Amino acid sequence: MPAPAPQSAPTPAAVGPSTPALATQASSTQALPPAAGPSRFGPVALVVAAGISVQFGAALAVMVMPRAGAAGVVTLRLAAAALVLLVLCRPKVRGYSRADWGTVVAFGVAMAGMNGLFYQSIDRIPLGPAVTLEVLGPLVLSVVVSRRLVNLLWAGLALAGVALLAGHGGGSGFGGLDLLGAAFALGAGVMWAVYIVFSARTGRRFPQADGLALAMAVAAVLSLPLGVVEAGSDLLVPSTLALGLGVAVLSSVLPYTLELLALRRLPAPTFAVLMSLEPAIAATAGFLLLNQAMSAADALAIALVIAASMGAVRSQSRKAVA
Repeated sequence: MPAPAPQSAPTPAAVGPSTPALATQASSTQALPPAAGPSRFGPVALVVAAGISVQFGAALAVMVMPRAGAAGVVTLRLAAAALVLLVLCRPKVRGYSRADWGTVVAFGVAMAGMNGLFYQSIDRIPLGPAVTLEVLGPLVLSVVVSRRLVNLLWAGLALAGVALLAGHGGGSGFGGLDLLGAAFALGAGVMWAVYIVFSARTGRRFPQADGLALAMAVAAVLSLPLGVVEAGSDLLVPSTLALGLGVAVLSSVLPYTLELLALRRLPAPTFAVLMSLEPAIAATAGFLLLNQAMSAADALAIALVIAASMGAVRSQSRKAVA
């Protein structure tokens, strides 16, 4: 599950983390050069820490769901993140055109849909497979935008991973996974691709992280009725509010900050490759916090999707250099 895309950074800011489309979307600014020094371990560690924060935040969300339901957790996360970003960014609301507002609203709708579908998914299936299925959305977008033959190879590799994930086990539904949960994860992937497109457009129309803060507010408003219907007054229980704030910090505020710092020193393709590891991080978080064990077939399926995502990123970056 992606953290909000840092709008003030150049190319990666326009699309959001853990997606091979990082190298396919245009931005209005140029990438900052990596900081001088013998090693890039510092920014690499920041990106990995951001991915860990996102996925462990998702694991915490699963633990909060018995209290507030999936829709309630989404509402808590988006509302808390919106408040934090609005306070930090203090975005201006005047001087923008109708097209600007249409773009930021579409970005907010995509963000609400992506989060809502993903949290419905992890309420039904393990975290690792959910993120693996979700990342197909950005991967397909990368293949479609690039129109390069080599990316069909990466798409085929990803499909092989999904086929393996679907085929293992003897349970009902999607290879033993809950069929509705798998469908929600795929739907979240579609919304993630839409999120990438409108994140890029928002980044070009709004300065710094103003567009992100406004879109997050739109997403919070859209999710509020669903959260109230599902959780009602449980949303106001102090312990639930505290846990929801924890989810928001781990899944939005902290990774956004870490990625913003890393992107000032790390090339966009390197960033994208690192964030392609999210399915593996998600599976680890699910195992450590939720006792969601993986079979060897699960691990291989996730590895295939990660390899496809990395391959798509690298082929795109080579095309950009050429």
